[in-house]
Amino acid sequence: MPATQRIILHVDMDAFFAAVEQRDRPDLRGRPVIVGGTPEGRGVVSAASYEARKFGVHSAMPAAQAVRLCPQGVFLPVDFEKYRAASGQIMKVLARQSDRIEQISIDEAFLDLGDRADGFPAAERIAKRIKRDIRSEVRLTASVGVAPNKFLAKLGSDHRKPDGLVVIRPHEAEGFLAPLPVGRIWGVGPKTAARLEAAGLRTIGDVAEAPIDQLRRLLGAWADVARELARGIDERPVEPVREAKSLSAERTFPTDIQNVGEMRRALAEMSEEVAGRLQNEGAKARTVAIKIRFSDFRTITRQTKLPEPTDQPAIFRRTAHELLDGVERGEEGIRLLGVRASDLAHGPGQLSLFDEAAQRRGQLERTLSYLRTRYGPDAVKWAREMEEPARPSPKSRPAA
Repeated sequence: MPATQRIILHVDMDAFFAAVEQRDRPDLRGRPVIVGGTPEGRGVVSAASYEARKFGVHSAMPAAQAVRLCPQGVFLPVDFEKYRAASGQIMKVLARQSDRIEQISIDEAFLDLGDRADGFPAAERIAKRIKRDIRSEVRLTASVGVAPNKFLAKLGSDHRKPDGLVVIRPHEAEGFLAPLPVGRIWGVGPKTAARLEAAGLRTIGDVAEAPIDQLRRLLGAWADVARELARGIDERPVEPVREAKSLSAERTFPTDIQNVGEMRRALAEMSEEVAGRLQNEGAKARTVAIKIRFSDFRTITRQTKLPEPTDQPAIFRRTAHELLDGVERGEEGIRLLGVRASDLAHGPGQLSLFDEAAQRRGQLERTLSYLRTRYGPDAVKWAREMEEPARPSPKSRPAA
């Protein structure tokens, strides 16, 4: 461990979407709640309560599989407006404890306590206060990790879910990390973990002690980062977001995906999330991009400029699908997808030359967005989306 006085908190809500639904509907408490997808097996799971997870249900799983694993599950549509409102309350609680907050998704954030905490005992008191305030004000539970850096804090918040609190002091990092499986290293998915295990590197401690040449043969350019993390070294700062220059959403899948329909559904959900965040901030985007990380960690982006700035989810969704169609994927699995809106314009934008038509289109797209948000991504589709057969991947284009 490098000498450092940093104290970082990672706050992660427990089964967030499902927990919000159980909070608002007492009849669902203690029952297996599955948010996203339908009981008929359409769509993809966005979140699962801990009761549903006992049956093996998890996010990004096809709903058809979730139904087979947990036929008694209660399937509910995604309600992003409700979740965004709860997220806003949570971030207000965090803002009382630090002005250096990096919100990395709707339900998790890093805090750099800086001068707010004089050592780890004070940081632990702050973490307990955050958990208490979230429980009393938002009526939800959070898990918190306290550590010298972001990687360790994230591991800490995951370690005793739900409703956990784990403090990892600098001198405890090596002992905490060493017995954990290699899959807990940030960026190591199932296939990479299997490759490391086949080489005899089964724990994070094994990776920390492995010769760098061996790691480079196994991991390529990722080897140096992986070994630093395995040794508890992570110098990434907490980066507060002021006025965003871009907004993005990403999803890392539990197992690599190859089904194009699943990719399109994931992009659609992330497009809805990014558009909702833009609308909340009163911003519109001129550029839309997608990010694709393959099973070997090769990462590419594709982006396009829009005819005019927009905050409409339907436009983001269609654009993301078109960008995906322009990528040759072959047989290789995809471990991560992301959608980014950039080149933002804040405040009222310039009126379109065809403003009346644009307003009508905007009203229609907001209605469609509401229906999909309320009843799931498959509730309403454009006719062309239903009629188009699956298209083969075109020839590859140079990576951006």
